[in-house]
Amino acid sequence: MQLLDLKNNGINIQTQIPLSRYTFTKTGGRAEYLAFPKNLDELRQLLLVAKAEKLPITVIGNASNLIIRDGGISGLVVILTAMNEISVKDDRVIAQAGARIIDTAFAAANNGLTGFEFAAGIPGSVGGGVFMNAGAYGGEVKDVVDKVTVITRNGELKEYSNQEMNFSYRNSRIQSSDEIVVVAEFKLKHGNKLTILDQMHYLNALRRYKQPLEYPSCGSVFKRPKGHFVGPMIIKAGLQGTQIGGAQNSMKHAGFIVNKGGATATDYLKLIHFIQEKIQEKYGISLETEVRIIGNE
Repeated sequence: MQLLDLKNNGINIQTQIPLSRYTFTKTGGRAEYLAFPKNLDELRQLLLVAKAEKLPITVIGNASNLIIRDGGISGLVVILTAMNEISVKDDRVIAQAGARIIDTAFAAANNGLTGFEFAAGIPGSVGGGVFMNAGAYGGEVKDVVDKVTVITRNGELKEYSNQEMNFSYRNSRIQSSDEIVVVAEFKLKHGNKLTILDQMHYLNALRRYKQPLEYPSCGSVFKRPKGHFVGPMIIKAGLQGTQIGGAQNSMKHAGFIVNKGGATATDYLKLIHFIQEKIQEKYGISLETEVRIIGNE
């Protein structure tokens, strides 16, 4: 069976689609093949046919903390956002990988479950959040996830406990494997619904005040070096507001790079490398990117 034959099975597959339609930066080249599986069976079919055709596979969630190079992505790109079911059972929230973390956090809150408030404004998907151990305001995914179900490129399902996920700062075992997160189960505690929602609304107000949400961006660009904060280092180095093409280091939050209009992924990458070079020169610190960078040059 050829990949495009799966369209006859009702699977949404497109060709040569600009990925800038889906990334939060509004940049990125084309996907050779782009698929949106609606369930686990469709995802398994895509993986097995792509493997048989020897097509590389790239899996994307909500594309919020992602830069896709202007050369696009060869092979099959799978976007999981149609696999977005969320359910709540007692003190647990079970979410498919394509569900938004924001929606998952509010599902917890609306059922009087506390512990997920930190994620009220994280724009990524559950799968992406697990992949990178996403965090904000003192909380991380590792603090609340109980178990994770993944699918291998051979279509086999596996389940990992929190400990088996090997979570660390912005990292998990999934980053060094070929496995794909399909479901995450979060264990929370019962609390007061109104108190939980108040805290979430407060954190989102804080986010709106501090972050440049009025422009497209990929969120926080750099990991925090031990003992330092990225934004103040960039400001003290005189780099805040630096612009290359349409990409600008944000005047509102120096840890962000925003698309001021017409930016390309290349603009983003040039600005990232420029900031890294200048911070290395001034402080002797190598800034690592938190944003995931993928695709062809």
